[in-house]
Amino acid sequence: MDRIRIVGGSKLNGTIPISGAKNAALPLMIAGLLTDETLILDNVPRLADVAQLQRILGNHGVDIMSAGKRPGDHEYQGQTLHISAANIIDTTAPYELVSKMRASFWVIAPLLARMHEAKVSLPGGCAIGTRPVDLLIMALEKLGAELTIDGGYVIAKAPGGLKGAEIDFAKVTVSGTHVALMAATLAKGTTVITNAACEPEIVDVADCLNKMGARITGAGTTTITVEGVAKLHGTRHTVLPDRIETGTYAMAVAMTGGDVQLSGARPELLQAALDVLVEAGATVTPNNDGIRVARNGAGIKPVNVSTAPFPGFPTDLQAQLMALMTTAKGSSHITETIFENRFMHVQELARFGARIHLDGETATIDGTAKLRGAPVMATDLRASVSLVIAGLVAEGETMVNRIYHLDRGFERLEEKLSACGATIERISG
Repeated sequence: MDRIRIVGGSKLNGTIPISGAKNAALPLMIAGLLTDETLILDNVPRLADVAQLQRILGNHGVDIMSAGKRPGDHEYQGQTLHISAANIIDTTAPYELVSKMRASFWVIAPLLARMHEAKVSLPGGCAIGTRPVDLLIMALEKLGAELTIDGGYVIAKAPGGLKGAEIDFAKVTVSGTHVALMAATLAKGTTVITNAACEPEIVDVADCLNKMGARITGAGTTTITVEGVAKLHGTRHTVLPDRIETGTYAMAVAMTGGDVQLSGARPELLQAALDVLVEAGATVTPNNDGIRVARNGAGIKPVNVSTAPFPGFPTDLQAQLMALMTTAKGSSHITETIFENRFMHVQELARFGARIHLDGETATIDGTAKLRGAPVMATDLRASVSLVIAGLVAEGETMVNRIYHLDRGFERLEEKLSACGATIERISG
């Protein structure tokens, strides 16, 4: 199994290209099931989760062609996928595929909308809390689907097709909003989704669906209205840049010191996180090519942060911020309000000598002058990268084990960091 070896102590200087957003690419690929014409997606990141979803869609009879590099492409330019679901030959998504990635459960929405039936395994996957699918099921039932759970599968039927409805989510849910949005595009009549998630990835998916002929208004606000249409067509769409990857590298620069241009980043996608970095002592400068982040000489200042749905501070950057705060001058407080069980990285950060105390959903981090390299283990996708950030400043060698979690969400992480001066390498086997 691959590992990542880091020798800490180098500042980061140079340019890091930001890849397409995983959290937009996956639902956009799934949206390809809604039409029998070809959907072309540009700037799709090369990630384990993307490859896994290609296998899942292939099981339904979807043809996916990955276009090769073009003259002038740089090495991190995302891939172009041609997704053709002209003939859906199987409406079952089996356990052995769905269990590896939670987002693959979302295929239930377009299959139900277009084929009027689906049989999808309940998801396994990520270790963060329970993350139940009850809100997704509620949304589909509101749209007129008949759902039963049998042998670990959700069996869904809508013999006459889905019908527009009012869907009011009891709590903000990104996955529920994606599912409701996709299902409602082909439903008869009007659907109004209230307490909808406002994340930029929802807006990106809605923009693509509208290009395919959907009639969606209000994406990016808490109320989304969808006028159902009879059919969607193909289109071409570019996946927006990954705000979590942007924030991760911005925190790595704040941690190590140095000066890095995050090429292709869009500051409005993560303003809350950038504001926290400035508060912590980094210099953040948006420019025509993205965002420049620097910290030269100044120490890291402690901050108090609570995670919140967009536009608040993202839960997916909580672990990275915690790593940054381990060397701040003073005590910081981070409160996790989105997912339970999302402090699994704490015991691994403690192996570096970090001083972190947990009290319910709040972590208190008492900054320490230096961290020491250690063997550590990745626990989930986002937490894993906090160990890399800590390793970049820790004295001596750090070995990060179980990095398949990293490969699910970060494209060529070690290459991007080593190009900016980090001593980091992947060790295979």
